[in-house]
Amino acid sequence: MTDLAQQFKDKIAVCGVGLTNGSFPDHTPLSLAVQSFKLALDDSGLKRDDVDGVICMSFGSDYDRLLEAVGSNVRYAYQGWSHGRFVSPMLQQAAMVVSMGMAKAVAIIHGRRGKAFGQPAEPEPWRQGLGPHGESPTYGALAPAFGAAIAAQRYFHMYGGGNPDLAPIAVGFRKHARMNPEALRRKPMTTEDYLNSRWIVEPLRLFDCCQNNDGGACIIVTSAERARDCRKPPVYISGMQGVHAGPQFHNLTLPGLGVAQQKVYKYVPGKEDLYAYQMAGITHKDVDLLLTYDAFTPLVLFALERFGFCGPGEAREFVKNGRIEIGGELPVNTSGGLLSEGHVAGWNLFIEAVRQLRHECGERQVKDAKIAQYGCFLGESIIFRN
Repeated sequence: MTDLAQQFKDKIAVCGVGLTNGSFPDHTPLSLAVQSFKLALDDSGLKRDDVDGVICMSFGSDYDRLLEAVGSNVRYAYQGWSHGRFVSPMLQQAAMVVSMGMAKAVAIIHGRRGKAFGQPAEPEPWRQGLGPHGESPTYGALAPAFGAAIAAQRYFHMYGGGNPDLAPIAVGFRKHARMNPEALRRKPMTTEDYLNSRWIVEPLRLFDCCQNNDGGACIIVTSAERARDCRKPPVYISGMQGVHAGPQFHNLTLPGLGVAQQKVYKYVPGKEDLYAYQMAGITHKDVDLLLTYDAFTPLVLFALERFGFCGPGEAREFVKNGRIEIGGELPVNTSGGLLSEGHVAGWNLFIEAVRQLRHECGERQVKDAKIAQYGCFLGESIIFRN
């Protein structure tokens, strides 16, 4: 742990959030981004000119069009990749920019329209040498669901189990969504409903796959001192760590499963894999709720093992008997996640973390929540506290 990391802890805070989520046929990604920015400003109590930094994602509105639309001039602007694995690094970057004094307040802003995955014209599977998620577009496997499916197949081959072991994730997150008025999938779902849904790519069924909807999100970060003067209670950033990458890190699973170029072994996180905990001065036992990128249900299993909430191959039993539901040992994706709340590139998961730590979530509120972790299968993580 570096001295700089220790000094950084709890010095930056989220002071405002804004979310639009649903179907907006008359809106553009730009208009959805602008709307979310206005919501976040209102949430924070800041004025437009108080925000002097902006970060946008590559899919959606360009940063310059956005700044024109809202009439702002900033001294820090950046536009980066918008895949779910890079939402955490973008928020981390914003925090570091504020910490360095390069901007006083940074807004991360994203607006999106749902994409038509599985179409030959869709660029997703064709980049980076044909298939960064394990897709094989030349053979018709055009969507990320294929990569998640082959990773899940390997997991179940190594440790046993199968599709029914994913049901508690989909059903549990739907229960959470039913307590969330902003969620899109709120129809009750039983295990039987889940098991009767159609196959997509075995072992994934329809309800193992997230939604693909329109939406916009904005998160504003500033110094802890300044955040304490804002409209809502600050939510501090206590620890963080980045995406792990390389031949041993398939883009839709944890290490050790032997997918693509990976070696086969039982992954157990080491000290450097848990840097965010060291920075925050906690362990996984101190985490009150976990938010994880759930584009597909198996990713939840992988995240639980990635951070040591359970051992290799144990996650499929860990998620059963209500353990990951509100009121359980470790509530996960309490808004319903991408599976049932909506897909806003994962930004809605951060917004849920903030709202939970402000104790704004009504009947889905995690009792006495003090620490929330965003943590995913590729190792990226942010620890938040109130």
